[in-house]
Amino acid sequence: MKSKIHRVKVTQAELNYVGSITIDEDLMDAAGLLENEQVHIVNNNNGERFVTYVIKGERKTGMICLNGAAARKVQIGDIVIIISYASMTPEEAKSFKPMVVFPDHNNQLVA
Repeated sequence: MKSKIHRVKVTQAELNYVGSITIDEDLMDAAGLLENEQVHIVNNNNGERFVTYVIKGERKTGMICLNGAAARKVQIGDIVIIISYASMTPEEAKSFKPMVVFPDHNNQLVA
């Protein structure tokens, strides 16, 4: 695991959009996520697990929007975990520290 945004609330689902997940850029920065980076989404409400890629969302909005086919796997208000992974050597992995973000119930960073 490279990074994780733990337990954020889905704020939008846009079926008629090219697939992806739009994430508030503040959350992206805190987790070290890059635009177009592949992420795994785990839906705590219904058990769905799927893979998509990141699009930057407006800062300070708390936006978590599933787009395209992924929109069928969530409901607005569902709690999801967003996880990214990285390849590394065993030596790198021994000292690597993942970035884990625990936003509040409004998807905002907690000081």
